Amino acid sequence: MNHRLRFVLRRLVLTIPVLLVMSVFIFLIIRLVPGDPVRTMLGFRATPAAVTQVRAQLHLDDPLWAQYRDWIAGVLHGDFGEDFVSKAPLGELLAQRIPVTLELTLLSMILAVVAGVPLGVRAAVGGRWARRLTEGFVVFGVSVPDFWLGIMLVLLFAGTLTWLPPSGYIPFTDDPAGNLQYILLPVLTLAAAETAYIIRTTRGSMLGVLGRPFIVYLRAKGTRERSIVYGHALRNAAAPIATVVGIQFGVLLGGAIVVETLFALPGVGRLIVTAINQRNYPVVQAGLFVVATLFIVVSLITDLVVGFIDPRVSDRGQS
Repeated sequence: MNHRLRFVLRRLVLTIPVLLVMSVFIFLIIRLVPGDPVRTMLGFRATPAAVTQVRAQLHLDDPLWAQYRDWIAGVLHGDFGEDFVSKAPLGELLAQRIPVTLELTLLSMILAVVAGVPLGVRAAVGGRWARRLTEGFVVFGVSVPDFWLGIMLVLLFAGTLTWLPPSGYIPFTDDPAGNLQYILLPVLTLAAAETAYIIRTTRGSMLGVLGRPFIVYLRAKGTRERSIVYGHALRNAAAPIATVVGIQFGVLLGGAIVVETLFALPGVGRLIVTAINQRNYPVVQAGLFVVATLFIVVSLITDLVVGFIDPRVSDRGQS
């Protein structure tokens, strides 16, 4: 069997126990949150008899292992349960919310890569001012919290300039132009930090490659500098960049929770925050499970991409 195929199969097999452990962690962590979901639902005037009855109806009085068994069995069959509050099937709720979160994270990552990689290359091969400007942006992007940057962008573009709406969402299928107006500020908020990380990684990786003997040989041979930088150096520096992009995509999924709440986007992150306040176990479990699964899938894809970019990675995986 080809070593790359073995590498892919090995990564796929290792993903299964990771998903299982993640599901157990999600199931248990939400139950550590103080507060009784039944009393939250019924209000402060709830009688002990009513609380007992509702707990039995929701199977919250079952042992934890039995609750987990029923939940994971439903998830494996595509049934995440139903919302404690609205009684709506969670599959329908997630189907409505996931596209918003995916749009936000994908656009943010695309913007971060499109801006970060060229700026990182320029920081590695450019002059003093290029290095200083990119280093300043890296410090700014890494140190500024998402919620603060989001608020500042709203004050500038929605409050002062009135160019963009401060919050809300319009689906792309309903109005593409309106969707862009509403999604632009959240995308800029999320993409700033990721662009900084990609710039820093690209610059460091490029500097490491540009100092190798084969680059010196290409320059001595008279190869054009642009061909050396983009045709040879960047290609050899791609593996660390791809790794950071995959990792930061997972960070984006976590940051989307804050940004969706700040900009009132109807995504999975905002759904999770609302459900936590309500002690709505099924919604929190389903939302976190979807987000964590996306992160694991992206990590798997990143491993596979890096393995194909740099065959040494897949070779080490077999040793």
